[in-house]
Amino acid sequence: MAATSGIGVSPELTKAFSDAVETKNVRFIKVIIQDESLISVASLSVAESLSEDLVQLQEYLEDKEPCYILARLDDSPSEWLAISYVPDFANVRDKTLYASTRNSLTRSLGSTIFTDSLFATSKADVTPEAYEAHKRHQAAPKPLSAREQEMANIKAAEREAGNSYEGSNARKNHIGQRVGLSWSSEAKDAVKGLGSRDDSRIVILKIEPSTESLELDSFANATVDNLSSSIPNDEPSYIFYAWTNSYSQAGGDIVFIYSCPTTSPVRYRMLYSSAAMISWRKLGQHSRLQQRGLKRRTQRNSMMAFLKAGLNHDGPAGVIANNNGTRQDDPAKPSFAKPRGPARRR
Repeated sequence: MAATSGIGVSPELTKAFSDAVETKNVRFIKVIIQDESLISVASLSVAESLSEDLVQLQEYLEDKEPCYILARLDDSPSEWLAISYVPDFANVRDKTLYASTRNSLTRSLGSTIFTDSLFATSKADVTPEAYEAHKRHQAAPKPLSAREQEMANIKAAEREAGNSYEGSNARKNHIGQRVGLSWSSEAKDAVKGLGSRDDSRIVILKIEPSTESLELDSFANATVDNLSSSIPNDEPSYIFYAWTNSYSQAGGDIVFIYSCPTTSPVRYRMLYSSAAMISWRKLGQHSRLQQRGLKRRTQRNSMMAFLKAGLNHDGPAGVIANNNGTRQDDPAKPSFAKPRGPARRR
């Protein structure tokens, strides 16, 4: 951390700079150190742009005398540029003094006002060409080490490929970046038709692996009693079952069943499980299906386990069947039983 000289801003300089900020008609204020204080010795009005006004500043700069130049910027008139002019031919004491006082000057006048700074060692560094080069340098990308450049190239390649690095939170699908299956027209019509029928009907869809699209496998009228025999047991499938019952306000429910036998190939299991929820939500957007109650879904590992969940028994959705075949309400979870402590010693 650089040491400060302890030199402060004079009241005259504070007032002159405050007036220049308010009036917005002053381009440059020349500041020097005199009698252990920062004072203003000259000011120039705004004529043209900052680059063009720098030409007039040349006659106010000395070859061996350092100074500070406070310059108003063009893009935002309320922002200023702090120029520290310390010639190479100045004596060492003055170089040290001006270097240690630079931060005190900007802090005293308002560090938020000075949005840019320029260091000059000769008059050639305070020309329009030099200032344009300074702005290009400010806008240029920061220099990178070999390792940083390598990481930047990797990120750029990822952006071009359409992927972004997500670290350990990334969840990639081995069958595609995002499983969104296309639907054949026959599959769409068969499933949407369930919303306009009053009978119990089953629609079975299967995925065509080569095109990753949903195709209609079969559809037929089916009661709860023969539902199990209507579902394939040797390969995975999606089943939409329009279940007519008197417990639903719409007169029935549409049940989505995801069936995947354990003997299915691993690739099919991954494909069907990845697209199950998306397929369910896509159908839920259809107004007719919503009116009939597209709100029930289940996963079927074995049809007998599914039937025991209560769909094949008369009763509302919250009722299940016990071992005796009679209905009873879904029991509440038992509370945690605190273990008994050790017996007291006598």
